[in-house]
Amino acid sequence: MSHDEGPAIPLDFERVDVFEMQQRARALKDQWSRRRSVRDFSTEPIPLDVVRDCIAAAAAAPSGANKQPWTFCLVTNPQLKRRIREAAEEEERANYAGRMSDRWLRDLAPLGTDANKPHIEDAPALIIVFRRPFEWAEDGGKVPSYYVNESVGIAVGMLIAALHSAGLATLPHTPSPMDFLAQILDRPANERAYLLLPVGYPADGAHVPQIQRKKWPDVCVEFN
Repeated sequence: MSHDEGPAIPLDFERVDVFEMQQRARALKDQWSRRRSVRDFSTEPIPLDVVRDCIAAAAAAPSGANKQPWTFCLVTNPQLKRRIREAAEEEERANYAGRMSDRWLRDLAPLGTDANKPHIEDAPALIIVFRRPFEWAEDGGKVPSYYVNESVGIAVGMLIAALHSAGLATLPHTPSPMDFLAQILDRPANERAYLLLPVGYPADGAHVPQIQRKKWPDVCVEFN
């Protein structure tokens, strides 16, 4: 190890036999292929310690230069959820009324979405993920982060997978623009809203659009 490298520790890695690997991979494929974005949430409370553990799992995601350029805000306060819903619906009304192209609206039509977002209040918890493109130095200067969008995207994917595996439903939501989230939650100037994620149980009788996922040859190209 050169003097420029940091301290190292032994890798904590579990190697399993091929059969166990296949069983684990197949179980994950089957479980995660059933994940759907839910727009009809029950107001029933959820165990927040489970949500916190899922956030902790997401925060273990790899990141550029290990900058970990994310903040996860867990919101359960009803008044804050109402303010977030009202602000999100205001932006969405503007989107549906003219910001979105005709093609975009046609693509959304089979999903049955519109500017009304009751799930933001119905879901017992919201997770708002912020990206941190820089940190503040002691002298007031900016210390950059690297591959911020890529890093936060990986963390969000891990978060959604963890919540689904734990038995909770989610809805990735990106009302654009999202500046209102930082304002409502009084976040620092180096944070930018990345995703709004309602979390909870599906409402009784919840339905989801019938969709078709791409076939294997359309999602994976192998080079042997």
